Amino acid sequence: LTEEEKRANHIASEKKRRNLIRLGFQELTDLVPGLKLSSGVGVDGTLMPFNNSKSTILFKAVEYIKQLETRNKELTQELETLRRKI
Repeated sequence: LTEEEKRANHIASEKKRRNLIRLGFQELTDLVPGLKLSSGVGVDGTLMPFNNSKSTILFKAVEYIKQLETRNKELTQELETLRRKI
């Protein structure tokens, strides 16, 4: 490959990588309750979505996963308690 072709391949690979990361952050935003509803009022009075920072998305996703883990433990314990009563 020529240097120009290598450069073009590199640029295409980087673009694909950035797009995949962007899609991943968008999916997290859609899945984590506190993120998808984030919005504010624009200049014209319409609702505008906040552009959550990547760090905010990651921290809120971690927080949500921890909540899910805690709830899962609670439900598992409750299930075991109910099974013992049978």
